[in-house]
Amino acid sequence: MIQQIQTPPTESILAKVLRGGALLFSLQLVNRCLGFLRTIVLARLLSPDDFGLLGIAMLAISVVDNFSQTGFQTFLIQKKDVTRGHLDTSWTLSAARGVILFLILFFSAPLISRFFNSPDSALIIRVIAATTILSGFRNIGILFFQKELEFKKQFTYEFGTAFADLIVTITLAIILKNVWALVWGGLAANLFGLLLSYVVHPYRPRISLDKNKLQEIVGFGKWMTGSSILVFLVTQGDDLFVGKWLGAAALGLYQMAYYISNLPATQVTHMLTQVTFPAYAKLQDDIPKLRAAYLDVLQVTACISIPLAAGIFLLAPEFTRLFMGEKWMPMVPAMRVLVLAGLARSVAATTGPVFNAIGRPGIDTKWQLVRLILLVISIYPLAVHLGILGVSISVLLSISVSSLGFCATVISATGCRISALCKRVAIPLAYSCIMAALVLILQTALQPCGIPEFFFLVGIGILSYIFASFVLDRFLGYGMITLIKEKLASL
Repeated sequence: MIQQIQTPPTESILAKVLRGGALLFSLQLVNRCLGFLRTIVLARLLSPDDFGLLGIAMLAISVVDNFSQTGFQTFLIQKKDVTRGHLDTSWTLSAARGVILFLILFFSAPLISRFFNSPDSALIIRVIAATTILSGFRNIGILFFQKELEFKKQFTYEFGTAFADLIVTITLAIILKNVWALVWGGLAANLFGLLLSYVVHPYRPRISLDKNKLQEIVGFGKWMTGSSILVFLVTQGDDLFVGKWLGAAALGLYQMAYYISNLPATQVTHMLTQVTFPAYAKLQDDIPKLRAAYLDVLQVTACISIPLAAGIFLLAPEFTRLFMGEKWMPMVPAMRVLVLAGLARSVAATTGPVFNAIGRPGIDTKWQLVRLILLVISIYPLAVHLGILGVSISVLLSISVSSLGFCATVISATGCRISALCKRVAIPLAYSCIMAALVLILQTALQPCGIPEFFFLVGIGILSYIFASFVLDRFLGYGMITLIKEKLASL
């Protein structure tokens, strides 16, 4: 039996979330900076077409990966009592799945390359396919870093793989100056991740398929599989469309725009999901406490995501020109639309851990289906007239409607008031508008904008948002400053 770490009943769940979140954020900050540095350096060395070729290969992997999700990771985190039988059965499924996915990708690579009208991508797909085997055989024990909120160990694991990726990829990019730098760098990171998973965690999985445990996993995972397929279609269906109809170069531009514009949503929600899902799972039988914890987490999310999104929206042209080069400037309009989509996604993403924690993952599946329908209806006409900008508008439309649905459902599931939820989002939005107005005035006055001016604008934006938060917080009764003080005191 795997020993569980129980949360003390007297401890505030948000205090635990914030403690874990603060540790995770501080430890992963270096990790994320390395990833961002990697992207910027590679964008200077390589072309949008190189990124597009890799994007096609990664899309192929994502298709087979998402259409065969077992949901065992979410199941193991949500389940209170996990046995060796659960772990070994899950690991066996993962390993077998990795081998099967590799074979599918290897033999279907020519067909995939013809679908995208990109002959150069066939060999890339076959080589990249090896990552499915490497990922499938990773130590299942590392899952408990997230389940038990052991984020220091998790950081060691994630930092190691990211650092290997950074060193190998940038070195090869300087030497090769083509897409193969991205390919070999990704393989190196996955191989290192496989080896490191057995170094950082003592669990040693064995080949086993316990029929009863398998039924439990499949029973829970069927909703996760459906949700995973829908999430893939709504998050990467736009990539498939761009790669097929607009070409590899357009795909490279679009994926880069999406990555940068969604950086706040991706990083903030990724961090909070890792912390809140296992924490919420411990409160699944206490809805009032779960509701209070959710609203506090939503408040923290909004206070971080909204000003970051506003900053990216305002400074997207300067950032792209100064740090990535003129060849990437065509993506700026799409980036600005996608940052709004990312903001809506960051708010909606706070609801997913609640649904999974209370054992209702089907809620996510239903609203992802709504999002997919809207995307399918709108993407073609908008893309025909506006290119990648039209695709971005379609994404914004679909995610905005589904986000409203997620929020309405979490209100029903937790019993919280609409006004309480809206207040958590509206006030940080007001603070961000004050920040944006000041930055916009200075941005106009400081043209042409160089690197010193860019960092000056960033600094002014941060300071003005903090100032507005402190000055207006007590008058609007938002309570963010009080919340931070209370939770810091309890850490």
